[in-house]
Amino acid sequence: MRVPDGITNDLPFLTEFRRDLHAHPELGFEEVRTSDLVAKILEEAGLKVHRGLGKTGVVGTLQIGNGTRSIGLRADMDALAMPELADRPYKSKEAGKMHACGHDGHTAMLLGAARHLAKTRSFSGTVHFIFQPAEEGRGGARRMVEDGLFQLFPCDAVYGLHNMPGLDPDEMAVVAGPQLASSDSWRLTFRGVGTHGAKPHLGRDPVTAAGTFLASLQSIVGRVVDPLQPAVVSACSVRAGDPKALNVIPDTVEIGGTARAYTPHVRDQLEEEIGRLARGTAEMYGIKVDYAFERRIPPVVNDADASERALSAARAVFGEKTRTQFPPSTAGDDFAFFGLEAPGCYVWLGNGPAVDGALHHNTAYDFNDDAIGPGVTFWTTLVEQELSASADL
Repeated sequence: MRVPDGITNDLPFLTEFRRDLHAHPELGFEEVRTSDLVAKILEEAGLKVHRGLGKTGVVGTLQIGNGTRSIGLRADMDALAMPELADRPYKSKEAGKMHACGHDGHTAMLLGAARHLAKTRSFSGTVHFIFQPAEEGRGGARRMVEDGLFQLFPCDAVYGLHNMPGLDPDEMAVVAGPQLASSDSWRLTFRGVGTHGAKPHLGRDPVTAAGTFLASLQSIVGRVVDPLQPAVVSACSVRAGDPKALNVIPDTVEIGGTARAYTPHVRDQLEEEIGRLARGTAEMYGIKVDYAFERRIPPVVNDADASERALSAARAVFGEKTRTQFPPSTAGDDFAFFGLEAPGCYVWLGNGPAVDGALHHNTAYDFNDDAIGPGVTFWTTLVEQELSASADL
């Protein structure tokens, strides 16, 4: 693939900017410094800038020519609450905070596209560059939508890009249909009657009930959900008793976890079946249970038409290294809320080999700067193709 000269000349600036963000990570809804820098760079490039959607969100708008079509391009800005353990010159300066998913790179690439398109002006229509806060589980996309994102900035289509370890930086995957699973949380509390550990018959033991529940939990995916429909149910937290009081059967056991699905039907099944299993277990042991299922993020499902447009741009940039088959991820991304408002497509850009801590959410992860040029080139090509002078004819 070839990166245009104008983008190549901007790579030192974008690389330095990306590494500066990496050294100064900010968590969701706390991206004050990041959003200040993004707004400043957009304004200097001549874009109209709107701030405050989703608290720290930034939208830069570039309108060229008389084209009537408008599209949105999204980059997430937030970091994760985890330490960075790898030693590098631009290592995080914020204890317990780290760009461990590449949002620093996503932000740099979208800024690069805005800067390049503002110079070349080689399209006709409107582009909204959406810099989203709080993707990492804090609800930034939903908050932006609730604050009026698509009323203020209507989009005929909206696109998201995420780096993917395991693909080379000159590779991209564009696939229609499900890309990321729904991300929901569930919690329950078994309520028994505590007693002396040596006299269990005088109480109602919630610990034994919890053991039965946990051992049976995977039967939902294995024996209730259609085997041809992907689903995940995981218990991720168990709290009971006191390790300093090993002769006391506690009154309660709290269990929590996550549920993932790609279709509304399976999502409904998971909510119903976890509760059914919890209630049945409680009944079997003669105790009570409180159960709650929180629907957090819908699945990301790529629109067929938007995917064709993204695929055309990807092929123009990456050629034969464009993948049209790539397995969906059981991770979640609240880009899904944007896809509910406009036809959407979420693409994967290579981040290099998935070794030596290169995986997402790893304490040694780092975004691959070699992907900046290809990412900027894809964004600009997508805009130029979708908003070409003949696009509205």
